Amino acid sequence: MKTLASKLPPMGTLGPFIALIVACGFFATQSDRFLTLQNFSLILQQVMVVGTIAIGQTLIILTAGIDLSCGMIMALGSIVMTKMAADFGLSAPVAISLGIGVTALFGLANGLLVTKAKLPPFIVTLGTLNIAFAITQLYSGSQTITEVSEGMTWLGNSFRIGQTNVLYGVVLMLALYLITWLFLRETAPGRHIYAVGNSPEASRLTGISTDKVLLGVYMLAGVFYGIASLLSVARIGAGDPNAGQTENLDAITAVVLGGTSLFGGRGIILGTLVGALIVGVFRNGLTLMGVSSVYQILVTGILVILAVATDQMSRKGNR
Repeated sequence: MKTLASKLPPMGTLGPFIALIVACGFFATQSDRFLTLQNFSLILQQVMVVGTIAIGQTLIILTAGIDLSCGMIMALGSIVMTKMAADFGLSAPVAISLGIGVTALFGLANGLLVTKAKLPPFIVTLGTLNIAFAITQLYSGSQTITEVSEGMTWLGNSFRIGQTNVLYGVVLMLALYLITWLFLRETAPGRHIYAVGNSPEASRLTGISTDKVLLGVYMLAGVFYGIASLLSVARIGAGDPNAGQTENLDAITAVVLGGTSLFGGRGIILGTLVGALIVGVFRNGLTLMGVSSVYQILVTGILVILAVATDQMSRKGNR
């Protein structure tokens, strides 16, 4: 006979949600402004770019890989789409497509180096991080692109639900999470991603083309980075060549806090959204308390270590 504990989801799944609730409860006692719909809307605005990048990062980590270049690829995409529009007068849809195309090509390059050259993802993406940074600085002349059409900033507009302003970009991010969740849960390619992360050799023996799965994952991640580029432009109203320098670590933090194993094969995409919200809640709550940003970074680092330690203990317990 099954006990109640055996019917509950594993702690790796429940943990992020519990942590988010506890964090919200704590900060609600520290500031009267925290538990307001407007403040929660602000938190979602603050995490929508990193949250979108983290979708692609989750797919890669599910295959037991990692992508250090995601933030700089996002920055390059934002510069390409804004500069193409400013220099050549391209329409917003064409310029946006070019920007996302560039980020997808970087994802493809990462995937080819991992699958064909058999290089470690850490080394590959460390290299492409520097390449993307250099191209971004050279192409932009290290200048922010401020001539941005309304078509590129539309997602930065908001609509009202009651007395609360909600950005269209936030709605897009949430929709992307829902679509990705359905893809991973309901489709064969989605299940293949988990299989490759669990055991590439076993996947190959069952007829799964591991190289095609990895190549598709890295390229799809590049597309998500391109969408994040558009959200970044929409949020700040410009193409910033200095953006993306910490987003790679923030995205990895969101994935790890969300319960996805760095060893691959285990995790849920909605957990990544919760992980991004945990980071956003801590930064927002500490700001409302008047805590220095240095301590916010310190707390984020501690959270990552705790999440990885929990993952390690969970893996040992399942052996």
